Amino acid sequence: MKILVACEESQAVAIALRQRGHEAYSCDLIPCSGGHPEWHIQQDVLPLLDGYAFFYTCDGAPHYILGRWDMIIAFPPCTYLTNASAVRMRVKGEIVPERYAKAMEAKAFFMRFLTAECEKIAVENPTPMKIVGLPPYTQAVQPWQFGHPYTKRTCLWLKNLPPLTPTKIITEGVTPWVNGGCKDAHGNYRRFQGRRERDPLNRAKTFPGIATAMAEQWT
Repeated sequence: MKILVACEESQAVAIALRQRGHEAYSCDLIPCSGGHPEWHIQQDVLPLLDGYAFFYTCDGAPHYILGRWDMIIAFPPCTYLTNASAVRMRVKGEIVPERYAKAMEAKAFFMRFLTAECEKIAVENPTPMKIVGLPPYTQAVQPWQFGHPYTKRTCLWLKNLPPLTPTKIITEGVTPWVNGGCKDAHGNYRRFQGRRERDPLNRAKTFPGIATAMAEQWT
């Protein structure tokens, strides 16, 4: 299968797909951290979505997709969509116009993946704010369902793909993946020993167990 993994710099899903013999490419505006520049496209992903696309991977090799992609798996930015940012959407009960405008831009970008000309599509994001008005998601998954002792609720919007089936459920020793967004009395974010910092790359991490399940169950 020819598969586009959009907005993925870690290459976790692209690598899992390649290990199973598929022609998968990660695409992001930043360099990949997964160690395979020969599978990474560093550019705006939108011109590639509907297939019939010419592009270069980061090793300089040219590629052409003749026809549509067989599958698109997308991880669009969630900063202005996630329910975790709802506290920044209102000030004294009033919607912040600039924040709302950015949320609508993020929604339009999100919907571009969900409505792409492709038979099989999966779009991933955290639980969204209701005010954004995204379509209902198909399912929500957690790392602890796929062999990782962490909570990090992730929603999946699926088109012509089955919901993921848990592969290894962990019931003990499960903790949050990153430090929470709440602050202490001094206005500093609370930190807990052993948890990762709440930065965009840590929050966006796709766990290997989930990437493997995507590669095995969707192809």
